[in-house]
Parts: sequence; structure tokens; C-alpha cells
Amino acid sequence: MKNIFNDPDHRDLERRLGALRPDSPRRWGRMSPHQAVCHLNDAFVIVMGERPTDFRADSLLNRTVGRVVALSTPIPWPRGLPTSPEADQEKNGTPPGSFDDDVADLRASMARFREKGGRGLGPHVALGPLSPGEWGRWGWRHTNHHLRQFGV
Repeated sequence: MKNIFNDPDHRDLERRLGALRPDSPRRWGRMSPHQAVCHLNDAFVIVMGERPTDFRADSLLNRTVGRVVALSTPIPWPRGLPTSPEADQEKNGTPPGSFDDDVADLRASMARFREKGGRGLGPHVALGPLSPGEWGRWGWRHTNHHLRQFGV
């Protein structure tokens, strides 16, 4: 299973992120490519505790069945899952600025996340406490989900 802490898997995400353009066609959802970059960055900084959130959706169902489906199966993530308001581009997510600067910010957040190796992170807002390996899967799956949204 792919994992953001695995160097080849991370390099592939970086390559695909480099292929994303502000005008990449959307396959689903409402976010633009630029908004997706900001959303991904917000998600990484939230899980690292760099941006606070009070949002919690970690029900017993999400912590058990949701975690297995989200992190341990090849099933693509469904479209339109709820997110914290601080990462929601239609609510309080970071507004897009310069596309290149925002991509650089995302790359830097991904690097800090990788440095942590899944250690010292609080619980995921929907999936609850995760092991380092689960955090690596989440990082890859979440980034992959939004890159797929734009065909990269």
C-alpha cells in the first residue's frame, strides 16, 4: 500500500503535484486546482497542530469501518466527504494567493509531515488516533484523492 513516508511514493506525489496547473480540468467537485492545493496544505498543517480546529467527526463508525476503508483498501475515496471548516475552501480554508507560492507551501508542509514520520500527531478529525503507518497512508491517500480530482 502506498505511503507518503515511502520515498518512491512521495516522489510520485511530488511529480504529480508538479503536473498540476491552475487550469487543470476538474473531474468532480467544486474546488479549483488552486483551491485543492490550499485545502491539502490546510489539512497537513491541521494534523500537525500548526492550525487549530475544533471540528470532530470521529464517531465509532469512522474510527473502525471508516478507518479500514480509508486506509487499508484500494477503494478510491468517495467524493464530497465533510472536512473541517479550517480546510474547507468554501468556509474558512486558506484563500488562494499565488499558485506557485501555494504549491511551495504545500511541498514544505508535506516535507514537515514526512519529517514527523507519523509521530507526535493528535487524532485525525474523522478517523481518530492513527499509528505512524496509518498517518503515512492518510497523507498519500488524501493527496492522491485530490490530484486524481484533476487528472494528475
